[in-house]
Amino acid sequence: MNAISPRLVAFYSPFFLENEDRYRYWRDAKLKDYPSNIGDLLVDIGDPRTLRRSAFDALLTRCCKANMALYASNTGTDPDPEIPLSLGRRFGVVGLNKNWLADATGLTSLKVAEGGPRQNYIPYTNRVIHWHTDGYYNTANEQIRALNLHVVQRAAHGGENALMDHEVAYILLREKNPDFIRALMAPQAMTIPARIEDGKVARQEEAGPVFSVTTSGNLHMRYTIRVNNVIWADDLLTREALAYLETILHSDSPYIYRGLLEPGMGLVSNNVLHDRAAFTDDATHKRHYYRARYFDRLAGTGVLE
Repeated sequence: MNAISPRLVAFYSPFFLENEDRYRYWRDAKLKDYPSNIGDLLVDIGDPRTLRRSAFDALLTRCCKANMALYASNTGTDPDPEIPLSLGRRFGVVGLNKNWLADATGLTSLKVAEGGPRQNYIPYTNRVIHWHTDGYYNTANEQIRALNLHVVQRAAHGGENALMDHEVAYILLREKNPDFIRALMAPQAMTIPARIEDGKVARQEEAGPVFSVTTSGNLHMRYTIRVNNVIWADDLLTREALAYLETILHSDSPYIYRGLLEPGMGLVSNNVLHDRAAFTDDATHKRHYYRARYFDRLAGTGVLE
């Protein structure tokens, strides 16, 4: 997308509370014909490495509407990292977040770790992972805008995911009380304490908002529902906003999609809210997902594009 001046972004973006008319217009268009079930997000794409234009267009349409799309490919349990990497390139995301536990390719292999440092972190266990957006602990200039997942193998039992468009979460909060948005946009709304390893600071303390508006006018969400190792702003409005958000995420809202992805399936998204159920592996079904985190938003999916 061509660069937009900060003044035009402030005037046109529906995510600023001052832009009530633009918000209402965007909200009504957003929710009209919104996907009613997880099947509405799914596209059969064949081989992602040679993605057809029609398949790409179908994925892009869903991402423009719901900030996410699911795909079913014909690659099965093929572990070729080029499968998810090629999808990322097709969506114009190149700023791959190569975190310290990532593979050499920059992808992260999410599977149960039997030893080493990975075993100390929940994504590399079979335990439940509660609602969050990826990279909520990253620095302000390294926020995760896009998150893609690709399934090489599912677990023997469990491991389902739940998904929710963060823009819809914003709408529900703003409709309940616009001051909830004001509180969650505060620069100190959520603080992640420093990570200390071997007596040294491995990651600095990071404070920031839950909701923010990017320089291109899009909404970004930085959130985790976990209660440990998170410091929330200690004021009544923030507490009420967070409680209402938790109520939504624990509900049977039609805007929450739940399902189990099979080998060859995957998610393309603008880092939507998601969780993961606990799971159990066996000898033939050892859960293995590739995760790709990007600093870029999926190209062509912005609200001002």
